Amino acid sequence: MMGKQNLVEIYTTDWCGFCNRAMNLLKSHNIKYTQYDLTLNREGRKAMSLRAGGKTSVPQIFINDIHIGGSDELIKIALNGSLNNLLNS
Repeated sequence: MMGKQNLVEIYTTDWCGFCNRAMNLLKSHNIKYTQYDLTLNREGRKAMSLRAGGKTSVPQIFINDIHIGGSDELIKIALNGSLNNLLNS
C-alpha cells in the first residue's frame, strides 16, 4: 500500500480505548506507525499538546507531520479515501 516511507505517529496512553481503536485501524490497513506512550510522561504530553495545537486528549495522530486529530478523524479519513491520499502524496 505504501510506495514511499510515510511517517505515521500516534500519541497514546495505556488505558485509552480510542488509542487502541486508532492503532487497530492502522494495523488493519498494514500501515506502520510510531507510537509515543504518554501514560507516565508529562513532558511528552506537553510536547504533543504543543504540536497538536493545544489539544491534550489522546490519541493525537500525525501523518507526514500533518496533524490528523484523534481516532474519529482517522476513521473519517479512512472511510472517505483521504487516508490513502495522505499516504500516497
